[in-house]
Amino acid sequence: MIKNYLKTAFRGLWKNKGFTAINVLGLALGLATCLLIVFYVFDELSYDRYNVKADRIFRVNNDIKFGGNQNSYAVTPAPAAVALKADFPEIEQVVRFRRRGGNQVKKGNQNIQENLMIYADPSLFSVFTFPMIKGDPATALKDPHTVVITESTAKKYFNNIDVVGKVMTFNDTAFYKVTGVIKDIPKQSHFNFDFFMSMSTIGESTQEAWFNNNYTTYILLRPDADYKKLQAKFPEFMHKHAGPQLQSVLHLTFDKFEQSGNYFKLSLFPVTKIHLESNSVAELDANGNIQTVYIFSVIAVLILLIACVNFMNLSTARSSNRAKEVGVRKVLGSARKNLIAQFLIESVIVTLVGAIIAVFVAWALLPVFNDLSGKELIITPQIIFRLLPVLSIFVIVIGCLAGSYPALYLSSFQPIEVLKGKLAAGFKGGLLRNVLVVGQFIISIGLIIGTLVIYNQLKFIQKKDLGYNREHVLIVWDTWTLGNKAKTFKQEVKQLAGVQNVTMSGFLPTSGYSNSTSLFKSPVLDQKQGVLSEVWNVDADYVSTLGIKIIAGRNFSDKMGTDSTALLVNESAAKLLAFKDPLNKNMYIPQDNMAKVMKPFHIVGVMKDFNFKSLRENVTPLIFFYSEDKGALSIRTKSADLKVFVDQVKNKWGELSPNQRFNYSFMDKDFDKLYNSEQRTGKVAVSFTSLAIIIACLGLFGLAAYAAEQRTKEIGIRKVLGANVATIVRMLSKDFIVLVLIAIVIAVPIAWWAMHKWLIGFAYHQDVQWWIIVAAGLGAILIAFIAISFQSIKAALSNPVNSLKSE
Repeated sequence: MIKNYLKTAFRGLWKNKGFTAINVLGLALGLATCLLIVFYVFDELSYDRYNVKADRIFRVNNDIKFGGNQNSYAVTPAPAAVALKADFPEIEQVVRFRRRGGNQVKKGNQNIQENLMIYADPSLFSVFTFPMIKGDPATALKDPHTVVITESTAKKYFNNIDVVGKVMTFNDTAFYKVTGVIKDIPKQSHFNFDFFMSMSTIGESTQEAWFNNNYTTYILLRPDADYKKLQAKFPEFMHKHAGPQLQSVLHLTFDKFEQSGNYFKLSLFPVTKIHLESNSVAELDANGNIQTVYIFSVIAVLILLIACVNFMNLSTARSSNRAKEVGVRKVLGSARKNLIAQFLIESVIVTLVGAIIAVFVAWALLPVFNDLSGKELIITPQIIFRLLPVLSIFVIVIGCLAGSYPALYLSSFQPIEVLKGKLAAGFKGGLLRNVLVVGQFIISIGLIIGTLVIYNQLKFIQKKDLGYNREHVLIVWDTWTLGNKAKTFKQEVKQLAGVQNVTMSGFLPTSGYSNSTSLFKSPVLDQKQGVLSEVWNVDADYVSTLGIKIIAGRNFSDKMGTDSTALLVNESAAKLLAFKDPLNKNMYIPQDNMAKVMKPFHIVGVMKDFNFKSLRENVTPLIFFYSEDKGALSIRTKSADLKVFVDQVKNKWGELSPNQRFNYSFMDKDFDKLYNSEQRTGKVAVSFTSLAIIIACLGLFGLAAYAAEQRTKEIGIRKVLGANVATIVRMLSKDFIVLVLIAIVIAVPIAWWAMHKWLIGFAYHQDVQWWIIVAAGLGAILIAFIAISFQSIKAALSNPVNSLKSE
């Protein structure tokens, strides 16, 4: 019996090669898209899961509100880790990271700039799962000036991994003994470093400074501990440990400090959620976005749903061709269950073939998808082996579900009616089919609107006046490696043709450098007169080089000796200071941890607010210090040939430091990188939207064929009575266009609501524009009409004699 079912199924599918091919193509595209998104989602959700104790690892965050400004920081005070472990038996272990920038690492006669470096406590390997290939994890980071490196780093510098005991030279002055080699950290980690240096190397790590937040702190809880209950004890912990210093600095108890609306509190963040859900200040690396995962997951389900709906509609479209077959089978004694089994087997076969093709399509498209999404996904035999049970279940479930309606529909035909030529009601009677078509186009229109909104927002970001000019600015990084020659480099670059201005500072709107401190309006530390602000060290050329506007007062000047204690404040900072006129007013900054020494600074100018962070955030207080910083050299140029200009700057660098690597970028490109996530989301959304539209059009194509089939004789009669091609096309297209219009009415408010929720994640954004709605609606109608018109015109041009000769 099964053999007969299969033979009949293959014969029927081969006989209708066109419909079979469309069915298989629709399912294959839908499933391939779903597979690619599943790979992406699983990769995003797998971050930090490589840690054996991942469910017990938490990062300690520091939430601060002071002087009208509030922030969540991914760093804590130096003494917090030790105090937490001492006070709470629920904590099994703690580890701290301290990031202090990169170093030049000597390899032969060349110095290589390495930025993936961090200081870490010896307990690092007790918390995180970093398998050590060489060395002892218990003692590897115990002594000062020791370093643990990754396997690839060991091969890079020594060409082998037997390097324990060897010495590495940093910046030509510091020597670190290699005490361990670990396996490379998996890419699915919220941090990825090549060098772990011993925390005991830096003396500040033992300071009892509760208001200096520089240490990324992780805790490992005991198996039976509840992190929420532990977190509830933190306010008392902070009162106990930070309270005395708060009293000394502000002359306030912790209770009064909090009663005035300020706070200084710790919280716990699960390590497995950091990549997708954390957006705090001083993250160790750029994180992903959980919204992207949700969006892609929904798109995968919707596209797969469209493909399944198409399968049902296309199978139904063949019903009139198979009606007499069903009637004859029933007359010859076939039971309805046998007919249902026959049609379900055909459906499962098509689904199986579609699934097999989908795997190969997903494999072929994976490099393109990786390029669009910024991933490095691979399909290995192990992954295929794991997918086999899931794909098998999918083939059976989808095959049965997608084939159930056609099977039940076709097997329900009454043989006496069928053999008389009377079929079930035509296109207008197919309520379920109409609902499914509307559903398909609701999804397609929603995807079109979403894609257009994303691209419109990205265009808005690129064209928004940020308050500074990022165009034609070449940034030369790591100028600190030039030492005393850095100023000479600046002056020599300034003499090059095409250079308009040059500034030296690592604090740039696109660099991610940050440094916060508290400033006070009087030497008496009154919290009501204080402001927490970002502070940047810049030179006198900074403002003019970046085109920042001074709206009151003046810029720094190297000709005024008093500017060594001068400040430039932005509008946001000036508002919080609440001076009627902030110019020439003094601000005081604590010079030690206990604020026993207060240094006065005076405000010489007010800058117009500019966006120095992501446009997802509002502009916060920012204050410039007139102070040296050799992090980078920014060069504004009007040179028409940038390649030649870069070579000229590189030559100047080589003359001063031939052994140091020349690293550069352009500020506009660095700005674009801040929105890589959104740009990738936009590109992937365009690709998936295109696929959804193609699959939906396949469904319309099938339904148009079905409608033409059902109305063949009607069309023949109308043509005999004088109807022209346009009339026939309008008649066949009208019902479909009405369905698309209904879909537009339903899809627009849903898509508007969803994209409005996405847009409010940006502090600066455009609303959903009216032209996007119009474009999506007209586009859907046009696409639908094109899909329908082929079958409609074909039917309209057919010879009426062929359809009426049997009458």
